[in-house]
Amino acid sequence: MSTRPELDEGAEAIQAERETARPQRGEGQERAVGHAQGISTVPDTSAAQGAFSAQAPSLADLPLRPELVGEQPYGAPQLDVPYALNVNENPYPPSEKVVAEIAAAVAEAARTMNRYPERDAIALRADLAGYLGHGLTADNVWAANGSNEVMLHVLMAFGGPGRSVLSFAPTYSMCPEYARDTHTAWTTFPRREDFTLDPVAAVEAVEDQQPDVVLIASPNNPTGTAVSLDAVAAIVDAAAGVVVVDEAYFEFAHAGTPSALELLPDRPRLAVSRTMSKAFAFAGGRLGYLAAAPPFVDALRIVRLPYHLSAVTQAVARVALANADEMLAAVDRLRDARDDLASWLGAKGLEVADSDANFVLFGRFADRQAVWQALLDRGVLIRVVGPDGWLRVSAGTAEEMAAFKKALDEVLEEGVR
Repeated sequence: MSTRPELDEGAEAIQAERETARPQRGEGQERAVGHAQGISTVPDTSAAQGAFSAQAPSLADLPLRPELVGEQPYGAPQLDVPYALNVNENPYPPSEKVVAEIAAAVAEAARTMNRYPERDAIALRADLAGYLGHGLTADNVWAANGSNEVMLHVLMAFGGPGRSVLSFAPTYSMCPEYARDTHTAWTTFPRREDFTLDPVAAVEAVEDQQPDVVLIASPNNPTGTAVSLDAVAAIVDAAAGVVVVDEAYFEFAHAGTPSALELLPDRPRLAVSRTMSKAFAFAGGRLGYLAAAPPFVDALRIVRLPYHLSAVTQAVARVALANADEMLAAVDRLRDARDDLASWLGAKGLEVADSDANFVLFGRFADRQAVWQALLDRGVLIRVVGPDGWLRVSAGTAEEMAAFKKALDEVLEEGVR
């Protein structure tokens, strides 16, 4: 059975998601929040630009790669609002004890700042392997500047001109950009209506397309949907290329949810990526990592830039891992907040996607942009992402959840839908 038409439809869905999410800065969002709170969100660059004349070239005058023309930098709005629930951060900061240990580690690293850092971050990779368990060693683990750089390394090593990557839409909106930046053809196959993955159809898509790379997010972003191990195993066994399961939100999954790490020993073309940004409350530390067979890791070492992880990053990440129990202490609270949020939204008559992450996708709205703006006017920032009609909100503290519920109640009562 040919899946080509469905793949094209999936690609269109991803493109629509990107077009919805990315122009937000040009749709008056910063201006809207600045007007509402009396603040400026646009930096004054007039002084810095004083040395340039009115004839200075614009981006359109530069010899940009054709596929980048008209593109904008990826990113959710970073606005100064009372309640930021749009980027799935862990809202609970490290304890003063951990802060002191991080400061000491930075001071120690500073004493040798005249030297390059450990190029392959061996000690950090050993610590990450210890955290993951499953008999992994440093040779099984790769680390980089967030899972974004890990994924870029994967496509630099296994993608490229004349090669393709397949994922399942809707999925993480950075994935098409990894493909674009590495000249890898981007294709998608649609998930079911409830955002789960049909394993039979997924295998048929893989067999039909024969992609060089398959990306599976589990739990998926922006839907929160987990993918069964049986489905992952079937896809890996059908794939001629490599398969990466992105488990960035795995620590938030419901109890008993298995990890694709269990499949690694028998599948050398499988890799599992994670991040410390979410559950570890380490988003500012920028540390992502991947587990795979040693040859897979060696392939990523070929394409990485020299010294891509600073001495400071390696040092503070090791402190966070040494305090893993404390850094992960808020995970249970965030799971409870997510489940309570899902129940509350459902009781409001809204559709809610089942989530194993630290966020909830909900809808469907005739005008989701109007709902987003009405919440923002009340100081609550969430995310316009995913299929048309849906919005995503991160699980947060009790105060944040109360503020979101109060604001959404008001919006719904006003008839904004």
